[in-house]
Amino acid sequence: MMQLSQQTLDFIRNHSHEDIRTLALKASKYPDVDMQTAIIQIAGRQAAANKIPSWQATEGLLYPRHLSMEQCSSETTALYKASLLSGKTLTDLTGGFGIDCAFMATAFEKVSYVERQKELCDIASHNFPLLGLNHIAIYNEDAVMHLQKMEPVDCIFIDPARRNEHGGKTIAISDCEPDVAELEELLLEKAKQVMIKLSPMLDLTQALRSMKHAQAVHVVSVNNECKELLVIIGHHPTPQIPIHCINLTAKEKQSFVFTREAEQEADCTYAESIEKYLYEPNSSILKAGAFRSIASSFKVKKLHVNSHLYTSDEYIQEFPGRIFHVAGKCSLNKKEMKEILGDIKKANITVRNFPATVAEIRKRTKLSDGGEVYLFATTLSNEQKIFIRCSKVGVR
Repeated sequence: MMQLSQQTLDFIRNHSHEDIRTLALKASKYPDVDMQTAIIQIAGRQAAANKIPSWQATEGLLYPRHLSMEQCSSETTALYKASLLSGKTLTDLTGGFGIDCAFMATAFEKVSYVERQKELCDIASHNFPLLGLNHIAIYNEDAVMHLQKMEPVDCIFIDPARRNEHGGKTIAISDCEPDVAELEELLLEKAKQVMIKLSPMLDLTQALRSMKHAQAVHVVSVNNECKELLVIIGHHPTPQIPIHCINLTAKEKQSFVFTREAEQEADCTYAESIEKYLYEPNSSILKAGAFRSIASSFKVKKLHVNSHLYTSDEYIQEFPGRIFHVAGKCSLNKKEMKEILGDIKKANITVRNFPATVAEIRKRTKLSDGGEVYLFATTLSNEQKIFIRCSKVGVR
């Protein structure tokens, strides 16, 4: 177990809010301090302040190296995962820093944390008792080896590694380690229910094709940034798999549920013109591909089959995404653009199904980033390329 001298502990406590790059340059001034360890702990504390705010009040927690902190879940997503599983026994086969395990463990009587990196196991062994989680057993083992010999439990959680040996991110299940598609039958031999955390970059259709026993999917975003793709597998076949599109913010949880079968059959009306309001679905809905379902459910009109923007004369407050009031629209004609843009100097520009990048539009319009004006560059169903000037309605 990591042992820190009193001098190192005092240094961490006294410099916990300082810039780690600056501290590293001062190492020679503190010969009694293990500066490398101190910097790892200070960086971890600073990252945890935003990522795991409820742990801030717990003194003495240890933090892992930068890569493990970067890859671990946030408290927000860990709490959401904790709401999806329950029972008496849980095994987390890929424990990592232990955030997911810690939050899920509160709903179980007996929990196993499995992790092949000894350093992370040592940190978990130190941290869990400080967090009041004395019912978690630590196993410094390979996930597959532990799975093969473990006793059956109610639930298993597994988060396969999504980086290759060169540090690059992988997006296919077969490229993850371990390959959960190959392990699917064994996982279900050992648990009634299994939750698999996958990369948000992974293709959802491919994931469902690979996992034969999928019962539900949760596409989870935080503040409109897609973070996790969760696949829950179980023993009972589900002909139509519900896909939960979740966007978690400080104020609310936006939720939209659909199936791929319903998406194919959903009525979708295309707009002949831009109406009073413009709607942009949140990132989970866009990732999941609920393009027709969202139009049908909220009675909004889609601009184009590939634009994924919607319009309506009605203000639909509960729409799961961003809502804008339309101030005007124009073609790419310079005179029309000048009339619509007026004398504004900055705007938030979004491109949806448009033959130019945000950088190219900024160069053309000479608009800097920011401000209260929102400019959408998109294509209508008649293939007309247009700019839409908007202002945001409310804060979501």
